[in-house]
Amino acid sequence: MHPGAHNAITDVPGIRVGHATREGAGWLTGTTVVTPPAGTTGGVDVRGGGPGTRETDLLDPRNLVDAVDSIVLSGGSVFGLSAADGVVQALADEGRGWPVGGPGEVAPIVPAAILFDLGRAGTWRHHPGPGEGREAYLAASDGPVDEGGVGAGTGARAGGLHGGIGTASLVLDSGVTVGALVAVNAVGSPVAPDGRLLGEGHLLAGEADLHAPDPRLVRRYWEDRAAQTGSVRAGTATTLAVVATDASLDKAGCATLAGVCHDGFARALSPVHTAFDGDTVFALSTKGSASLSAADLVALQTAAADSVTRAIVRAVLASESVDRRADGGERLSAYRELLA
Repeated sequence: MHPGAHNAITDVPGIRVGHATREGAGWLTGTTVVTPPAGTTGGVDVRGGGPGTRETDLLDPRNLVDAVDSIVLSGGSVFGLSAADGVVQALADEGRGWPVGGPGEVAPIVPAAILFDLGRAGTWRHHPGPGEGREAYLAASDGPVDEGGVGAGTGARAGGLHGGIGTASLVLDSGVTVGALVAVNAVGSPVAPDGRLLGEGHLLAGEADLHAPDPRLVRRYWEDRAAQTGSVRAGTATTLAVVATDASLDKAGCATLAGVCHDGFARALSPVHTAFDGDTVFALSTKGSASLSAADLVALQTAAADSVTRAIVRAVLASESVDRRADGGERLSAYRELLA
């Protein structure tokens, strides 16, 4: 196995990703849109005690709709779900969606999930909306994907550090490609007790340049984490992921793949799926390859979970420090600055 050309979810043929980032005065939020080719099948697995989602029931294998037009990941908590409206409108303008009548009479299928970043730049009600959704959709490309504090990861936080967007891919020996994109915003920490990143052992050779952390900085980090424990509030986190593959999977197969990929969360963040997280994984099958043998299916599920882990590590490593305390917001410290 090896990574694709971009080491990103866009290595899966037909997958496009776009970001809308808002980081001006009072703003630290954004939206990320993943758009697959027409006819893509989807599934989802939602865990944790604080989910915020839209259209996920449609992805249940028992339900009729079997195609996904875009996936929206957004900051803004409950307000940020409105970003999906802009994507729905943009898709409808193009005539893409589930056919419900005559020509042009379509209903775009746009599942969405949100993470909490309200107030991190000092202004509580600054959140993405339909404009950011449309912007991210129109910006989508099949090239390299920006990582770190962009899109839905702009104001993300993980274990007191700046979270962000990360992505990774693998091309299997069978020729199947799988890629993951993650917006990391967890109650749990990506840091191991010794200060290294929990998931760094899953990185591929040459994927990142890492050094042993300074023990004094590690001790200070964990002391700060202990002091912050009492400030945790319900529904103020959530890590979101989209996993895509060109392997041929039905809705049930996509749902199973999404469930396996939660293992990728658990290898890179601790704890996960808490009462304060709404961890959500979407899985997409573009059906570009033939059906898999049993062995190849397990290999795909393994590679997908590993790609999620790597994407989380890459998100944390790519993010830079942001300090909005002067505006009444927060300081989000980069792992590379604080510990590496």
